[in-house]
Order: sequence, then structure tokens, then C-alpha cells
Amino acid sequence: MKTAYINEVASFLPNAPVSNNEMESILGFVGGKPSRSRNIVLRNNGIKTRYYAIDRETGKYTHNNRQLTAEAVRVLVKAAGIEMSDIEYLCCGTSSPDQIKPGHGHMVHGELGGQPCEVMSAAGVCTSGMTSMKYASMAIISGLAQKAISTGSEFFSSFMRGSNFEPEIQSRIQSLESNPILAFEKDFLRWMLSDGAGAVLITPEPNKDKLSLRIDWIDFLSYAGELPVCMYTGGIKGEDGYFQGWREASNQHEIVQKSYFAVKQDTRILDESIVEVSVRALISMATKRDLKPEDVSWFLPHYSSEYFRMKFHDRLESAGFKIPIDRWFTNLTSVGNTGAASIYLMMDELVRSGKLKKGDTLLGFIPESGRFCICYILLTVV
Repeated sequence: MKTAYINEVASFLPNAPVSNNEMESILGFVGGKPSRSRNIVLRNNGIKTRYYAIDRETGKYTHNNRQLTAEAVRVLVKAAGIEMSDIEYLCCGTSSPDQIKPGHGHMVHGELGGQPCEVMSAAGVCTSGMTSMKYASMAIISGLAQKAISTGSEFFSSFMRGSNFEPEIQSRIQSLESNPILAFEKDFLRWMLSDGAGAVLITPEPNKDKLSLRIDWIDFLSYAGELPVCMYTGGIKGEDGYFQGWREASNQHEIVQKSYFAVKQDTRILDESIVEVSVRALISMATKRDLKPEDVSWFLPHYSSEYFRMKFHDRLESAGFKIPIDRWFTNLTSVGNTGAASIYLMMDELVRSGKLKKGDTLLGFIPESGRFCICYILLTVV
């Protein structure tokens, strides 16, 4: 059976890192007042710095999503010593495209220019970047291409501006000290989500002069058949749980008044379900793939907050799949939650850290709470 290899990894983070104290001055205030939940949320999510595609002086955007993605691809192509004309497949995943249509991947291709190639756009939430990677790897394994690029990117700051948020957020703040999970709705996401893009080059042969990552498998499991919508944009949830998309709104004013296009998350469902379904998915995949915890050299978990770190650790241990914390690698605290780009940013930093050696195995964990889809990827350093 043919194999696919990641021969280069690259990332792009816009502008200078933004500290916790700078965030609100860049994103803007809600209702003209400082957030009363910001410090509580930041204390729980553990993030220290992140990146925004926003100019600090003018408040204008410096990049949109397609431009962020194109910058990551340019870094990748230069590092790999190839030309864009060598790329046969361009696969792009995001949950924050610049438009509903055309597809995000085609907009990235247009930004990059160059010769015709096959393009795929993956939608969804955090796993969209992995869908694009799986599609690219399948193109290589099937012999349809010799060089494919996959990307994951997010332009979350466009959702996070203070002007986008309704003052009703403040009515929930009193409950946060006793139950910080309640902050995981609109205001939580303002202090969590940020911008960035990553890209990988996938080929049928490993590098001859430096390490490569062999893609052993990429598995997804959706729990949408069991669980309701949790994280969403472009709709609202009724008291009866019915999810109403924006095209079902009675008029355009309702879309604005009810913040249909704000990023929202049902935090109670998140807290009740994300750890459990993530561990269930891993046990299922590990059984199928005959994977044992001692086989994992590095665990790359994409969790949204440090709040979940030990919850995942302890649940994995109770399920008989304990991975010691000293084998976990994450850069959440320094780059923030960049959604579909997060696993790419982790891979890029770990590859460049000098910590990897031939034979190491990397288990990547990418959950999304949109309607609960869980992805795991196993890589071997060769």
C-alpha cells in the first residue's frame, strides 16, 4: 500500500503577539465598558498571547482569511524549495471563510495565483483543517498526485470585534465565579479565539535530507446522531432545542437583532459531552488500529482551554489510555485557539523544536463541538 508523507510544515501568524491586557483595546469594548468576565475567562483558559489580523493603530484588518492562508502556503513553498506550479492539489479547511461562496480553497488559489490545479474546500469547525489534510493525503496515496498542500486557517477576529456583541452578555457575569463554564458562550469566545494559518506539503516519498512525518492514519467519528448542535454561526437555538438557520429568519432585522452571525457555543452541552465523546472516539480508534498508550511518543491535543487539560488527562487514565503529561505538546498558551489551524501550528512548532527523532510517533487530537466530530491522526517520524 502506498504511503503519504508530510515533508514540510509552515505557519503564519499575523502581526505582533497580543497580551491579555491588550486584547480589549484591539477588539473593542462591548457597550462602551470593559468586560467583567475577561479576567475570569482568561484565568481558566490559560492563554497568555495570541494574534489578530488587526492593525493596533488604525483598527483596520491587515489580512483576511484567504490572505492568511496564502501567506502560510508561501512560507511552505519557499521552505520546501518548490514552486506553486508543482502543486497538483490544494485543499483548504476553515470555519471562518471570507464569504459563503465561492469556496474558501478557490479564493486561496486566486490569492496565490499560478497554474490550474485541483482545489478542495472543507467546511465545519476545527476538524475542517484535518478534512483537508485527509483529502490531500488520499490524493497522494491513490496516485492521483505527487505534491499536495493542505491548510487550516481562521480569521476569528472578524467575529470578535466589540461592535458585534450584544450587551446581554453582561447579564450572565454574576454566575461566572462559581461556575466558570458559563463564560463559554459569546464572551468566552472573545477571549479564546484568534487568527492564524498553517499548511503542510504531502508527497509519496519522504525527505532524503531531513525528517518527514509519515501519515499512518487519519480517523474521524461524528456524534451528530447522538448530540445536538453545540457551537454555531449563522443561526439560533430555540428553547425547544430547534436550530434555526439564518434563512429561516422572518426578516433581515431579526438576523441582526438576534445576532445570528455571532459565534456561539452551548456551554452546558460542551461541558457535559466533549471530554466523554473524545475519549470514546479514541478508545474506538485505538482498538481498531491496535494502538496502545505506550506507543505514543508525543500527544498533540487541541483543546480549547486549559480548563479541559486535566479533565481529558484524568478521563483518558480512567479509560485505560493514560498518556503522561510530559508527553503532551501544545502551544495554546502562546498562540491561542486558532480552530482549524491549531493542529498545524502545533506540528510546525514541534517539528522545529528539535525534540523529534526517527521512530517517534505523534498522536494528534482534534475535536470540534459544532455537532461533535472527533479526529485523531497518527504520524511517525522517519
